[in-house]
Amino acid sequence: MSRKTLLLFCSAALVPLLAVSPAIARQTGGAVDPADAATVEEVVVTGFRAALGSAQDIKRTSESIVDAVVSEDIGKLPDNNAAEAISRVPGVQVLRYNDEAGQILVRGLPDVATTFNGREFFTADDRVLHLQDFPAGVAAGLEVYKSGTSDLIEPGLAGLVNLRSRRPFDVKDVEIAGEVRASYNDQSKKFDPAGNLLATKRWDTAIGEIGALINVSYVRTIYRNADRYADSAIVSPAGFSAGDPADDLTVTTPGVGQFRFPATIGNFYESGTRHRPAVNGTLQWRPTPNLELYAEGLWQAYRGKVMHEGFNVNLVRPGPNGVTPTLSNVALVPGEADKAASLTRNGGYTPEFFRSTQNDQTDTYQGALGFKWTAGRATLSGDFAYTNSRYTASEYSLDAQFASAPTVNVDFDVKGSAVFDLAGYDSNNPANYVWRGYYERDFVTKGDGYQGRVDLAYDTEITWLPKLQVGLRATDRTSEVRSGNRYAYTAGLGLPLTSLPTGSLELVTDGYRGDPQRFQNWLMPSRQSIRDNAGALRALSRAALPQLIAANPGDLGLRDALTRFSTDAIPVDPLAGFSAKEASYAGYVQGAYDLRFGDIDVDGTVGVRIVNTDGTYSGFSRVVDPSGVATIVPTSASQDYTDVLPSFQSRIRFSPEWQMRLAYTQTRTRPGFGQLNPSLNITQNSTSGGSTSIYNAFGSGGNPDLKPLTSNNYDATLEYYFSKTGSASVAVFYRDLDGFISNYTRDVTDPVYGLIQINRPENAGAGRIKGAEASAQTFFDFLPGWLSGFGAQANVTYLDGTNALPSVLGEGARSVRITGLSKWTYNLTGFYERDKISARLSYNHRSDFITSYNRGVSDTQYAGEITRGVSRLDFSVAYEPVKDISIVANVSNILAKPFNNYRYYNETQFFPRDLRIEGRYMSLGVRFKM
Repeated sequence: MSRKTLLLFCSAALVPLLAVSPAIARQTGGAVDPADAATVEEVVVTGFRAALGSAQDIKRTSESIVDAVVSEDIGKLPDNNAAEAISRVPGVQVLRYNDEAGQILVRGLPDVATTFNGREFFTADDRVLHLQDFPAGVAAGLEVYKSGTSDLIEPGLAGLVNLRSRRPFDVKDVEIAGEVRASYNDQSKKFDPAGNLLATKRWDTAIGEIGALINVSYVRTIYRNADRYADSAIVSPAGFSAGDPADDLTVTTPGVGQFRFPATIGNFYESGTRHRPAVNGTLQWRPTPNLELYAEGLWQAYRGKVMHEGFNVNLVRPGPNGVTPTLSNVALVPGEADKAASLTRNGGYTPEFFRSTQNDQTDTYQGALGFKWTAGRATLSGDFAYTNSRYTASEYSLDAQFASAPTVNVDFDVKGSAVFDLAGYDSNNPANYVWRGYYERDFVTKGDGYQGRVDLAYDTEITWLPKLQVGLRATDRTSEVRSGNRYAYTAGLGLPLTSLPTGSLELVTDGYRGDPQRFQNWLMPSRQSIRDNAGALRALSRAALPQLIAANPGDLGLRDALTRFSTDAIPVDPLAGFSAKEASYAGYVQGAYDLRFGDIDVDGTVGVRIVNTDGTYSGFSRVVDPSGVATIVPTSASQDYTDVLPSFQSRIRFSPEWQMRLAYTQTRTRPGFGQLNPSLNITQNSTSGGSTSIYNAFGSGGNPDLKPLTSNNYDATLEYYFSKTGSASVAVFYRDLDGFISNYTRDVTDPVYGLIQINRPENAGAGRIKGAEASAQTFFDFLPGWLSGFGAQANVTYLDGTNALPSVLGEGARSVRITGLSKWTYNLTGFYERDKISARLSYNHRSDFITSYNRGVSDTQYAGEITRGVSRLDFSVAYEPVKDISIVANVSNILAKPFNNYRYYNETQFFPRDLRIEGRYMSLGVRFKM
């Protein structure tokens, strides 16, 4: 369907979409009035007790398995962004990077669909709503559907998360509310402001009831993280490069024989400043009691200034004279005769380091029009929306190295990763620094989309079939990535780093907190001097490249670099971009049933959703032949498939306290646009120089043949409600799935190129996930006096999931743990609320999980990387000295447990990889309402 056709369709139907809330969906068939949503379904967070009671009511009365958290007043969610806020929902956890919550996990599963006010919301080339981009002040509520109904946009394997913004009919008259807050990060040692302000009013006029709302939010965070690492490439002294004897290292330690160790070690620091402003507004008009119209808009933005700094020591690379390093003082791990615990490297290549500066920004806009009209027993609702998003980034990076190769002493596993020193090398002397290279990059990604939906709900007045629903939905989406980069490698000229126009050198600031890393700091020009002198560095690179070409006339890479630097503007690289155009059309039919068997009531829904996806994905591929000549060709691919997704939900009420839920659904999760990029980069192996590599070519890229992840989902719960704020439940679930998507490095036999080692996303084979969940919450009202203010909430999830890896060279598929899946996740929260004080202490943990699987031809089986378990402890407290004015304080990441992953080079042996240290946040603020 073209955009014009889609617009005609949406205009004729006036298309749907209100934020469908679970407790009222069975009453209205998915066509929900926002006012009804406020009165029937909201979790009003006026206090922890009220929040627990309201959340419990939602879970108890909904037609699907759902949990939610909602804020009555702006700023009542005590977090910087919506991703942090949703981590308070039972069974939900988030992954964090650079002191910020990001990816959502529901029941430990990562494939979650996300919506904004029930409609798709995306940023540029992505399919999902990034909750970390929404300041918590934007959110009126967050709803987590663990099983979906046919009237909802298709959930992912783990479910669907809907962020619902505030609307003026949610309040009675006039409201001005907000919060101002200052946060302190103990690693960046900076203070950050954050604020929310909402103003809303309702009027009774001659043309009906009118409401208007404007909401403004802003959050700034300054962060600094430190990472010490060892490489994922695990090598041996003899023939570390694919068995080439010319690469053999000299080992002077007697009697150690052959052993394995990481090829490189180093430090990596990332720091930056994030600005996240957001503005959203809504107009509602109710001209008659049975008709409501609304318009709403959102601007959500991101502004970032990021700095990456790395220091890398290659333990095996020969020096400029071609002489390989010498290894001495080799100590092996006790009980593992082929694994190095520590060693000393002499000679070889000098350490390399860089300072990369990046400025980036995102602007995403969404506008929507909608209505709800009731005529007799029928309710028609509609929504039409347009979304536009653009992300840009500019990066300037300066590379350097030492003038000579120092002696390096390294221990490969000290408190979670490698530590090293440079044996007294004078790293504070600017004369020991040489300019190694200059890199520039421009990146732009943009996308837009139209979407429309219309729903009709009909009250049948049939006792056992009280409601029927039908609906249509259509979307038209585009995505485009355009990028260019260039690099001038200048180490061969030996120019002093101090000779550049970037001024004096400064000591790099690390982000460690009492860490045992022995070497932490080195010299580099400042971030601002690199960006301010980008033009001069560009000119120096342009002048240096001809000198390097004269010394190395056969180096095609240098000639390509000179071409790229011939203009001030960075040329667009066709290999680094792609475009996608995708349309989807959906229709559903759903019926609500209500039956009685003696003293037992049974109600629920039965429905089916049919979705067609039609997409075209385009890019460019490059093939480099053995002589080094590259050929670039355009490439495109298309997909057109239809999914039939049935849904069955049932609630069995044995008594007012006890009930059971049974659910069956089918879901599918589309691959990301970047994963579907048909571009490939193939480099055929050169036979010159006596190379003995067994590979004919090496490759990487996307995979346009990817299929959606599909799953048959079975859920059952048993729920017990023993008080207004007290409940307990257990759940079991099973997912029969096919096609998990992950990146794999593996060997394939190509009919054109022969044996290729290639890295790209691929569908894994069939798999299954089975699990159980238990949760409980209560306030201890039976305790005397002030002790009755205590309450608790706890939940635990167990998962056992496997899928078949892609087969290798004709071998049969092999079943392994699913990547990204933790066996155990749990959340423990303690509350205290009495008089003017409320406090919360939250602890959550997810156990270890597989990051990726890899296999090379020299490996006897798949191996990969595993991330150790992650724990988090947060605390918040509020004191209300005056009615409607509260002083609030929070401490996040109290434990400050580092991120830690490990690289397995076979199924039983591993080396630690990254140990990343993140900051603690402390904040103090004032919340008010007028």
